[in-house]
Amino acid sequence: MAGPTTARRGTAQREESPARPPRTRPEGRRLPSRRTLIVSGVLALLLGSGVVWALYGSSWLRVEQVATTGLDVLTPAEVEAVAAVPVGAPLASVDTDVIADRLLRELPRIDSVDVVRSWPHGIRLEVAERQPVLLIKKGAKFTEVDAKGVRFATVDKTPDGVPLLELAPRKSASLRRFGSDRLVGAAVRVAGELPAGVAEDTEVVRVTSYDSISLELTRGRTVVWGSAEGGPVKARVLTALMKAAPKAGHFDVSAPTAPAASGS
Repeated sequence: MAGPTTARRGTAQREESPARPPRTRPEGRRLPSRRTLIVSGVLALLLGSGVVWALYGSSWLRVEQVATTGLDVLTPAEVEAVAAVPVGAPLASVDTDVIADRLLRELPRIDSVDVVRSWPHGIRLEVAERQPVLLIKKGAKFTEVDAKGVRFATVDKTPDGVPLLELAPRKSASLRRFGSDRLVGAAVRVAGELPAGVAEDTEVVRVTSYDSISLELTRGRTVVWGSAEGGPVKARVLTALMKAAPKAGHFDVSAPTAPAASGS
């Protein structure tokens, strides 16, 4: 006798299979009601509006004072006048980048500045001034040059401990090739790499070509430095040479592997 047909077997299996229970939501997990969602949205909106009002509309968080730090030559009054911080404005609305850009543009003596919100009522200007490493004489005045080669200020008197740059390049292929700006940069590099004791005694840095830089020190002493290349090595050699010949008046470290000292 033939067995049950495929259709009959399928029907029998379906009858034997237990019915799937209806899906139920896990206990303790209830979907928020529409009313709850609306209330939550309103509360979030009110909270956000309150924060915005506190920052921009209230009288609580407004600029009441400006403080300036890090000054040496400039005065707080000079810096704050240029900064033009909007006193009375909401602290959150102050554009600190605009203030910083204005200070850097209008006060070249400033090397860097951070404009910081000092909650709840202040703005702090953290200034770093440029420091001169060389002076260039211009008539009766002096132009200050920093370690980056930037000519940033003109002064009537020479600051203590800053040597004078004498730029007297010979008309040569070196001058045509490098130009005066490169020569000033080379002099700045030499001044920045001098040993501390030598730097304090240096009165003049003289540049006649890219490969011919010399120093005039106190007590009539002179140093032939050569080019600006190999500065750290030349500095170490010069320090050792001065210790070995403390009474010498002339030192040559243009070829640091063969230094020389002479005179008294």
